[in-house]
Amino acid sequence: MAEILNCKPLAAQVRAELETRVLALKERGVTPGLAVIRVGDDPASETYVRNKERMCQKLGLLSEVLHLPNDTSEKELLSRIDEYNQDARFHGILVQLPLPKHISEEAALARIAPEKDVDGISVSSLGALVRGGDGFLPCTPKGILRILDNAHIPLRGKRAVVVGRSSIVGKPISLLLLRRDATVTICHSRTENLREITAQADILVAAVGRPAMLDGSYVKEGAAVIDVGINRTENGLVGDVDFESAAEKAAYITPVPGGVGLMTVAMLMENTVEAAERAAR
Repeated sequence: MAEILNCKPLAAQVRAELETRVLALKERGVTPGLAVIRVGDDPASETYVRNKERMCQKLGLLSEVLHLPNDTSEKELLSRIDEYNQDARFHGILVQLPLPKHISEEAALARIAPEKDVDGISVSSLGALVRGGDGFLPCTPKGILRILDNAHIPLRGKRAVVVGRSSIVGKPISLLLLRRDATVTICHSRTENLREITAQADILVAAVGRPAMLDGSYVKEGAAVIDVGINRTENGLVGDVDFESAAEKAAYITPVPGGVGLMTVAMLMENTVEAAERAAR
């Protein structure tokens, strides 16, 4: 039976470390600030933004949420991002996704100043990730690495399979695992022989966005399974992995909820504090 990688203690540890760093900044007259822009009334976005706002409050960060109506034009959104780019009170800017269909996500993310892209998913940040630059790491992939390292799960030379190819999770976690000398295979919902491929993985990252898609037959005996999925069903929140059957074969597995999602928010806070530290140098 797998060891459950409950991330509550790890997230609490990160918060404690950040509290010390925030206090040191405030002693220098700097309060880290995060601006979150939300467009429309997507229920999941409302929950995510509320969680981020609460975490800012707990850490003593300056937090501002700008909630714009669904019919906001792309020009108006870009103008609001420009305002936050110029506002020295805010060291991080996050545009909550998804955006309404008439607004280009790529245009919105590209408008955020690189030094304030604490979500780490703009073209500039992802380019820095590919080239080994000093941009901010995307929050969920960064959190996944923190989980693996905290559990002392070796990566060098291991076979990692990532199911999912998004620019937010799948592609960047693949690059980060590659950077740590894992041998990485990227799969997706249309991959042929998916079960055969995932069953060879020492580290399996599920980020495909389908409830309980991967059961125990997809898991190698003794693997580490990282479930990124957060799917709302009539039975509550579930991941992309069928937890019960996968846990019978895996050595380690993250739960949903209580897993990667907690670390995503923690890494956003860490990136925001780091942005403030860079600005204060």
